[in-house]
Amino acid sequence: MTTDSSASSLIIGGAASSPRAPLPTLPPLALYIHIPWCVRKCPYCDFNSHTASPVLPEQEYVDALLADLDQDLHAVYGRELTSIFFGGGTPSLFSAEALGRLLQGVEQRIPFAADIEITLEANPGTFEQEKFVAYRKLGINRLSIGIQSFQQEKLEALGRIHNGDEAVRAAGMARQAGFDNFNLDLMHGLPDQSLDDALSDLRQAIALKPTHISWYQLTLEPNTVFWNQPPVLPEDDTLWDIQEAGQALLAEHGYAQYEVSAYAQAGRPARHNLNYWSFGDFVGIGAGAHGKLSHPDGRIVRTWKTRLPKDYLNPAKSFQAGEKSLSNDEMPFEFLMNALRLTAGVESRLYPERTGLSLETLAEGRREAEQSGLLQVEPSRLATTERGQLFLNDLLQQFLN
Repeated sequence: MTTDSSASSLIIGGAASSPRAPLPTLPPLALYIHIPWCVRKCPYCDFNSHTASPVLPEQEYVDALLADLDQDLHAVYGRELTSIFFGGGTPSLFSAEALGRLLQGVEQRIPFAADIEITLEANPGTFEQEKFVAYRKLGINRLSIGIQSFQQEKLEALGRIHNGDEAVRAAGMARQAGFDNFNLDLMHGLPDQSLDDALSDLRQAIALKPTHISWYQLTLEPNTVFWNQPPVLPEDDTLWDIQEAGQALLAEHGYAQYEVSAYAQAGRPARHNLNYWSFGDFVGIGAGAHGKLSHPDGRIVRTWKTRLPKDYLNPAKSFQAGEKSLSNDEMPFEFLMNALRLTAGVESRLYPERTGLSLETLAEGRREAEQSGLLQVEPSRLATTERGQLFLNDLLQQFLN
């Protein structure tokens, strides 16, 4: 476990010469629950996911999740949850009974906001669809369905186990089960994908009328099959054409881009996502889960949990693998790498409210980014220009110390 010095101490150099004030208010609190098993590991996936055995250890894992949460309760006493997100892996492999016991246990420990958003990631396979009604009865009120593509050739190239018909049916099943708020996950820049292929997928997704579409480009990540055996991906010119035409198509049908790869109907951005990107707080439980918690004295602590399921379920091992208190030097980059992914950015006042640091600690980097045409010249907001969205990594480098 690694920890930095107390946040109240001064660190010489860069943004760190300003003392960190106690936070006037704590940000909204969310809960991320990681369920790490999949039927099969996809060749592009670098998430902490593992091929499931024929019988999942549901009972033991739910017990471990609640025990893990118990160890974090001291840091969130008196607060309520505004959102919960079940990620994976494939959380919809778990039974409604297991998830119901888990949600009941969570609510006994941390109160739920009256309008809490509870999202479950699900695959579109028939096996998962059969559980949608039961999930809705538990209070889960948002689904995120991993479609990726509707075209069989592309699904096979991605190692997906569902087919296009199941993907279409899943949206209908979600609506019939009472989910009036659901996301479809879709990828572009797939092996040998043309502009027409990509737009066909997007039109099919739009026709299913989800409230939210996550549309993002396939990238080759280290420690994946695709990294070691790269497929033939579209040329850069084709990728650019897909991006431009796809964004125009989404906008035409009322899906506003609010984050780099997230598009939503009016009033339907994912609250869990918005909290994350605006430097809100979240408890992370489950194998490999990450968390970020603010404390009234100004400390902001990131945590990460034991990664391998077998170790996470081993009572002799600790749930928490490490923690780190963010230093003043790190704060500008940590805040902005989240906030600037939002296309509208955030109000400038959020920076001192969420970090305890003065806006003056951003002044030098902000001035350079504005002069480079990467950051909007807007005193009341921290937001990128269109060029800044395209060169976000270059922009963020100006806030590294």
